[in-house]
Amino acid sequence: MEVAVVTGGSRGLGAALCAEYQSRGWAVIEFSRTAPHPFSVELDLADCRRTAALLDGAFSSVADADVDEVVVVSNAAVLGPVGPLQRAEPAAIERHLGVNVTGPVLLMRAFATSFQEHACPKTFVNITSGAASKGYAGWSLYCASKAATENLVRAVALEQQMRAHPIRALSVNPGVMDTDMQTLVRSADVEDFPELERFLRLKSDGQLAAPARVAEAIADLVAARPEPGRMYAVDQ
Repeated sequence: MEVAVVTGGSRGLGAALCAEYQSRGWAVIEFSRTAPHPFSVELDLADCRRTAALLDGAFSSVADADVDEVVVVSNAAVLGPVGPLQRAEPAAIERHLGVNVTGPVLLMRAFATSFQEHACPKTFVNITSGAASKGYAGWSLYCASKAATENLVRAVALEQQMRAHPIRALSVNPGVMDTDMQTLVRSADVEDFPELERFLRLKSDGQLAAPARVAEAIADLVAARPEPGRMYAVDQ
């Protein structure tokens, strides 16, 4: 069987990825706080120790099955706190980095621990953003976390070159989509997010992509076996 594992699959791109892989006949496991699907596992990625235990257990149980291919998509992320960094509360900073940085690290760790010696095709997909390579006033934590996970992928790809059965690790920038995160972006005060007007225009001009179309493009990209360690942008 083919297995897709998706974090943050309760809505937006994550939900679209779950639906896309299901439509292709894959078994799907989804991790999120709301866990709305029959195949969901309730998990708050900000809880580091519980995250590590649940991910390790889930991957270990799947690894015992007859798996022909596995794709793991690190999709869950939070945007806020939005605004000047000095206003961010320590607890909010800790939560942001837990979901956006520690969560993907633990996801990749659990994947490699259970599947490293499996000879089947294995792909780790980090959903990234243009914020990884460009600073945005008001998004300091989001920019930092996306840059961190892109470099995580580069390092892991180099590590995997030395393994007999490597995991293909790559980053994908899905572009701007019509999701709840974009709604949150547009709800910010211009004082906290000076580029607000640009994102308002993207919505009014109909330039936000449908998550279902982006999910299909990502699944097609993974199926094409792209070179690991790179960042791929979905053509809007």
